[in-house]
Amino acid sequence: MQQVIIAALPGIAALTYFFGWGNLINIIWCSLIAIGAEALIMRLRQRPVGFYIKDYSALVTAILLGIALPQFTPWWTSMVAVLFAVIVAKHLYGGMGYNPFNPAMAGYALVLISFPLPMTTTWATPDGIAQAPSFIEHLAILFGSFSVENIDAFTAATPLDIYKHEISHATAEVVTQHASFGSLVAKGWEWVNFAFLLGGLYLILQKVITWHTPVALITSLTLMAFAFGWDADQATPPLLHLCAGATMLGAFFIATDPVSGPSSKLGKLWYGAGVGLLLYIIRAYGNYPDAIAFSVLLMNFAAPFIDYYTQPRTYGHGKANKGIAGKRR
Repeated sequence: MQQVIIAALPGIAALTYFFGWGNLINIIWCSLIAIGAEALIMRLRQRPVGFYIKDYSALVTAILLGIALPQFTPWWTSMVAVLFAVIVAKHLYGGMGYNPFNPAMAGYALVLISFPLPMTTTWATPDGIAQAPSFIEHLAILFGSFSVENIDAFTAATPLDIYKHEISHATAEVVTQHASFGSLVAKGWEWVNFAFLLGGLYLILQKVITWHTPVALITSLTLMAFAFGWDADQATPPLLHLCAGATMLGAFFIATDPVSGPSSKLGKLWYGAGVGLLLYIIRAYGNYPDAIAFSVLLMNFAAPFIDYYTQPRTYGHGKANKGIAGKRR
């Protein structure tokens, strides 16, 4: 868990540099709520509080939520997300190691469905920290009375959202004139994704995760984007899928959760490919411009099934399970 936190630091730094203090404040606030909720539940379960706090699992959940939530998310929205993630998605199922769903994504999905206005209208514009509200001003916005008008000057839709809705009646050349795209792929977002990619490679080198899930996810998403989005005047192009939104965060930090995903290498390949497939389908044809949470949660349902039919060969026994036909009694 400590290695995951270290690996996330470049991405957090990039988010802060390009989008202001929002995500950093989210992370601090979510961490306080998560640690408090974890301590309360451990006390109620009559477990040693300090021992379980020090496994950093609640902190990782809080950090992932702080990164994933929009920069101007009001304090009560993030609090609901964290409390649901820690208390319901994690401890209701027995705590660390027993949760069938990714806690951070369960909390994110809950508030996205329940509070669509603050979750879709509070993304910061990529103006950089110099043009963003100061740390104190940002605190006042987040913990004051929430109003869209209060933050209208600092917010905009994400590049994925803009492209998805504007390309239906304009060309790619016209759509990309929007300030959110900048001179590269998606202003600020490409560097954020690159930073999380570096963090993910660090986790692989440290053997905290394996390459199977992220590679399968990115490959599946890329193939789908090339197959159905090769014409940038008709659909979101592959490079925007990879370099905007939470693609690299999802591939290396969320889909690789060892508890809610498969454990076999072959299973991780199928699991990652499924997440990438669902990610493209929901982005292209669903109501949400980014779909990491829903894609991961849907594949969490399938993880036990995938594990059952992708068990490796056990020494002294028959063939490995590589599908329904390969299952042996």
